[in-house]
Amino acid sequence: MRGSVPLRMECAPAFNYARDAHRTSIVPDASIPHGTTPTDTPNSSNHRHYKGLFESDSLSLDLRFIAETTIHGHGTHEDVPEVPRIELKELDLGKQGHLGKALCADFELGEGQCVTFVVRHDPPRGDSEKSRKPSEKFASEIGVSFDTLIAGVSKLRAIDDPFLTKDLLAGLLKSTNKYWMTWIKQSTYNGSWKEAVLRSALALKLLIYEPTGAVVASPTFSLPEYIGGTRNWDYRYSWIRDASFTLYALLRLGFTYEADAYMEFIFQRLRDKNPDGSIQIMYTIHGGKDLEEIELEHLDGHRGSKPVRIGNGAADHLQLDIYGELLDCIYLGQKFGKPLSYDDWVLVRELVDFVVSNVNRPDLSIWEVRNKERHFTYSKVMLWVAIDRGLRLADKRSLPCPNRIKWLTARDELYENVMKNAWNAEKSVFGQSYEDSDVLDSAVLIMPLVFFMQPSDPRFVNTLKEILKTPERGGLTSNGLVYRYDVKKADDGVGGEEGTFSLCTLWCVEALTRVGQYDEAMLEKSVTMFEDFLMYLNHVGLCTEEISDAGEALGNAVQGFTHVTLISAAYNLSRTLTKKHVPSI
Repeated sequence: MRGSVPLRMECAPAFNYARDAHRTSIVPDASIPHGTTPTDTPNSSNHRHYKGLFESDSLSLDLRFIAETTIHGHGTHEDVPEVPRIELKELDLGKQGHLGKALCADFELGEGQCVTFVVRHDPPRGDSEKSRKPSEKFASEIGVSFDTLIAGVSKLRAIDDPFLTKDLLAGLLKSTNKYWMTWIKQSTYNGSWKEAVLRSALALKLLIYEPTGAVVASPTFSLPEYIGGTRNWDYRYSWIRDASFTLYALLRLGFTYEADAYMEFIFQRLRDKNPDGSIQIMYTIHGGKDLEEIELEHLDGHRGSKPVRIGNGAADHLQLDIYGELLDCIYLGQKFGKPLSYDDWVLVRELVDFVVSNVNRPDLSIWEVRNKERHFTYSKVMLWVAIDRGLRLADKRSLPCPNRIKWLTARDELYENVMKNAWNAEKSVFGQSYEDSDVLDSAVLIMPLVFFMQPSDPRFVNTLKEILKTPERGGLTSNGLVYRYDVKKADDGVGGEEGTFSLCTLWCVEALTRVGQYDEAMLEKSVTMFEDFLMYLNHVGLCTEEISDAGEALGNAVQGFTHVTLISAAYNLSRTLTKKHVPSI
């Protein structure tokens, strides 16, 4: 805007997670129309336009740029800044494990100067690619100047390789902005904290793979849950659990197209169930089941946090809670989205039958522990949800339900078992599992959110109050942020420390909101806790999976599950405040 700023651009692709070598070169850029104001070439002054090229055996990328000035004068004496000069140079990152050179550029931009860098997939073109990178030697051989040769080649452009001009880039930016503005205007949300809600909606949309409708849990992998720790996982897959909650949020905001697309992705998975009638807890964005977990020992990890992992071994876990999230998702889809066909109802019916047959099995549950299966309270609650939503669907849609009595019996017996085995009478709290009823777990905050029990029930209120205590007093809340569980008390087979869990903090906000319908103090606390949490969002309204004691971002960024619960917490808190006519703080 004013003055000048020194800048450095580095482009360092690492092909196949830095396991494949690549060749780096700086070559003439034939995508710049002949006659366009040029920029400096490396180590010369002939002002031709160059680009960077990165080539591995399986993939090629190119780095291009357009430099321009946004200030235009009308007379000869106007103080119009020059077009900035950009010189690409090679950068050796071999010590960091890269198997090929990177590229960098050091430059200074003043008022009105602008540079746009474009990293682009360079499609393989076989022998014809050679004609797109003409050499000065070839120009000399055919008796034309190099600039003339460049101009001639540039007249023949492939549709996926257009002329790179400032008008093209401006048009792309304008159409991109128009797309997102048009999409977000479909939102039906009119409650409080609208900006945070809509930013979260944009984040969820970005996590959707449109060709299949799959929703990824996060676009990142191996970002540590504790700096220097070992809890570093790959979340670039579609978790049934996470995506089901995402569907809820999209439906609440009125985005039924995305919700219907994801439902189709889900039913495709149901048509490809495992031989025992189960489904996998997560899939690739294409619906694949192979998610082999691999440790990349040659990479240092974020701030030295090892191991770096790709793939996810939890794909083969038995996590029975997913059937609750899935059936709740299908049920909500019926209320707000596309009606269920008979064939799809048969698939749902088979799913509920599977749940009823496995309702008494231990599992590894939502937190994906890596040691022993247990009767986790969260899983039991969500299994109850699975059966309950199946019964509701049958009743509300008058659908045939041959095993209705069996379902009813299983649902009610399960409820009684949770009340008996998960309840720690001595501490007056619901425990993490039947086996560890003395261990607090914030996952039990889900109980009133899925209508398993009334939020005013003394058992739940007592559990919530214990979770709200600081860890030093036996609770899970630190500075208004909530841990999943105490890793020192609960053996999860992973080890190491972690930060507070954003998802759990927002579940706590919503639980406080539900209890706040009957207790004014709890409602006021929910508002304070929610608004304090919003301060941890970054400058574009995004948050990470976890937050450290010092307020640092930890874990996956961006995580869909967190933004889903933010939307849900804001929606229900705003609605409750409106009903009670209590102004937000």
